[in-house]
Formats: sequence, structure tokens, C-alpha cells
Amino acid sequence: MGNHSCLAGDVDCYSVDKIILGDFATVSQQAMLCTATHDFNDPEFRLVTRPIVIGPRAWIGARAFVGPGVNVGEGAVVGAAAAVFRDVEPWTVVGGNPSHFLKKRVITEHGTEERKPGLPST
Repeated sequence: MGNHSCLAGDVDCYSVDKIILGDFATVSQQAMLCTATHDFNDPEFRLVTRPIVIGPRAWIGARAFVGPGVNVGEGAVVGAAAAVFRDVEPWTVVGGNPSHFLKKRVITEHGTEERKPGLPST
């Protein structure tokens, strides 16, 4: 866990592989970070593991599911109850099941269009 990162109450970290949270990353209540699945084409149904990386300043919404091998980019937002099976680009917002791109995330100063210093523009 990075500096100032947070796992809210009832987050389920199925950590068969690594789960990495960047600085200031937030995982909201009842989200699930799942680092394993099974190879359903294998007659032995073998366990397959892959790490999850939640980038700095990213936010995983309440009751969202993040699957094995997913990288959530810096500043990205995964909407509440979303199911994420593919990487999420930095500074984007995704939602739905399966998740899909909704919009770019723009950091503003108190609701204005002025961008905070040091954060990317769209």
C-alpha cells in the first residue's frame, strides 16, 4: 500500500497474487480485488493468478469488481458496481458490467475549469 492509500470497510482482497495500491489510491466499501481465476479450457480447471495494480490517485468505487491482471492507471476512476476485466487508462472514468469508458477525468479547482498544477490535462 502506497502512502495515504485506503481500503474501506468490507473490501475483499482475494490476494492469491500481489495487489499493489499507489499513493493516494482509494478502494471503496465492499469492492472486490480478485487476483485469481481458473482456466476453464483446462480439464483440470487449474488456478491462474495475476497481480492487480491500482495506480496513484485512482479510485475504485463501492462494490466494484477488479479482476486478475488488471492495471488501473493513475487517477482513473472505476464506478460503483463496475466489473473490470481489462486495464483502465490513466485519468479515465469507467463503469458498467463489463466496464466501458465513460469519460476523461479532469481535476479542477473548486468546480472551475482551472487545472491543478502538476496534474495532466486532457
